[in-house]
Amino acid sequence: MATAAVLNGAINGFSNRESDLSRVAVESAPAEKSTPITQTKDSASATVRDGPDVDETSPYYSPRLTLVDRFVDEPRPLRVGVIGAGLAGITAGILLPAKVPGIKLTIYEKNADVAGTWFENVYPGVRCDIASHVYQSTFAPKTDWSDKYAPGHEIREYWQSVAQKFDVYKYVKLNTRVEGTTWDDEEGVWITKLRNVKTGEETVEKNEFILTSIGRFNDWKLPDYPGISEYKGHLRHASNWSTDFDPKDKTVAVIGNGASGIQVTANLQPIVKRLDHYARNKTWIAASWAGEERKIEAQPYTEEEKKKWAEDPDAYLAFRKDLESLYWTRFDSFFRNSESNQKLREAFIDIMKKRLVKKPELLEHIVPDFSPNCRRLTPGPGYLEAITEDNVEYIRTRIKRFTETGIETEDGKQRDVDAVICATGANVDMVPAFPIRAHGQELSNLWKADGTYGYPYTYFGLGTPGFPNLLFVHGPQATGPSGTVPHSVETQLTYFAKVLRKVSRQGIKSLSPSKQAADDFVEYSDAFFAKTVLTDKCSSWYNGGRPGARIHGLWPGSAGHITFVRQEPRWEDWEYKYIGDSKNRFAHYLGNGWTKRETDVEADQTPYLQRPDKIDLRDIHEKWWSIP
Repeated sequence: MATAAVLNGAINGFSNRESDLSRVAVESAPAEKSTPITQTKDSASATVRDGPDVDETSPYYSPRLTLVDRFVDEPRPLRVGVIGAGLAGITAGILLPAKVPGIKLTIYEKNADVAGTWFENVYPGVRCDIASHVYQSTFAPKTDWSDKYAPGHEIREYWQSVAQKFDVYKYVKLNTRVEGTTWDDEEGVWITKLRNVKTGEETVEKNEFILTSIGRFNDWKLPDYPGISEYKGHLRHASNWSTDFDPKDKTVAVIGNGASGIQVTANLQPIVKRLDHYARNKTWIAASWAGEERKIEAQPYTEEEKKKWAEDPDAYLAFRKDLESLYWTRFDSFFRNSESNQKLREAFIDIMKKRLVKKPELLEHIVPDFSPNCRRLTPGPGYLEAITEDNVEYIRTRIKRFTETGIETEDGKQRDVDAVICATGANVDMVPAFPIRAHGQELSNLWKADGTYGYPYTYFGLGTPGFPNLLFVHGPQATGPSGTVPHSVETQLTYFAKVLRKVSRQGIKSLSPSKQAADDFVEYSDAFFAKTVLTDKCSSWYNGGRPGARIHGLWPGSAGHITFVRQEPRWEDWEYKYIGDSKNRFAHYLGNGWTKRETDVEADQTPYLQRPDKIDLRDIHEKWWSIP
């Protein structure tokens, strides 16, 4: 009882900051054998100076290490800057504050609102080719999606509503463009230059960590055809669509047959006078990712369905699991010479024949030589039907130059148009659009096609050697060929939360993956992708738009594979620098020998005790937030 009273006194003393460790030590020892202990002003170092039982040769007589006065479970506040507030940035604004105690989060967004690509892309027909009930947060489902494949504005509104629900906006700095960021090794921070896109004001902020969440298709640009600046008509990139432009009854050229080009063509064809479609590359036009046929017409859910899902959570969960499971079962079709891939080829050709029935001669100009899945599949509902209409000319001849009134192709033919829509995609080499500098290196000089590595060189798609405290959210090799993007982003951010907790608790100043670990990962990736159709001769964002180049857009394995790998970080693959000058890795981490929980008389000191019927042995003593 006496001991308990003494300990309670010590705990209360810590809570009130009225007592120190010397008091605890003195009061815990019998009075007649008390040992004098001195306490330094700014540390919890207890050094024995004298006493009847002390031998001057004892290691306890004058310890060489001065302890740091902190609790082992007390996190060091970390300033974390996330660049981009699209799907991944919004999810970071939800999960990181929940999983990382003491985080000081800022999200930098160049646009006037969040939602990333879904905020920027407003071209006719923009929608996701992934099912609505799949392309959403796992923990914030929307039961009343209007359509099986939601239009872009509804997806934008959904992600903005999620940001509102979880109070993400308080972390976001809108209209703020990152101009560049530089690592200060002495201070252990990223110094980031920012510019307000409305006022032009420039500011600088410091963060211990930078997480890039810039998206894969965000850095759009107009093609550099000769004479493009001389064109006098309406010229726009599809990702920079002007809502003031009315294409009705106009002559329009659409350049590009990727995802956006296919959607724009299918939706403009019925309303324009004439459409010239410039399609340099052949491409597979597929069924949906889930396997069913797609239509350009709306596929709305009934009010009865939406009412049932809203009122019956079990029914909605069952529906959602059945639908999302389809996206996890297509991995085998990525392997070269597989039966699954051959079946895809046959199925896609059959679909394309049916849709091109009015102009069957187009089939040979569209079906590619490379295998399905070499490029990202494009369902393209309504596209093939559109290019068979009389007001559409499908043009495979290369563009020679722009003129004041239109486009001239290499065969000398001039086609005048009122407007040109460049659906030519974005920068797909995954090199950030702003400079990132550390230790005398700039990331773009390492990653760009003619750079030191020539591709995004990473460890597990998480970070890169030589760039401390820099993490990539939904960047290179972040997703498997199967699975879903929202789930993948959530598991990656959960991994990063473990990294941030480790750094904030264990006295780590900085960490970065070792070069050996990154080299080994690249070697494994090359060996894996050699077995797949991804290395066929096609241009895709998987290979940075360079046929035959190293695959860096996908994880070398299935969605289940990457999910498993992310569960347990391999800490041995990282290199660390520690806080302080002692060179003792435990000085800051272990602190004063106490936990903060012990100093709070109202805290639950035994969170591990539960009702037996509530215990799951698989996670017993593994919940990071409940360890005493």
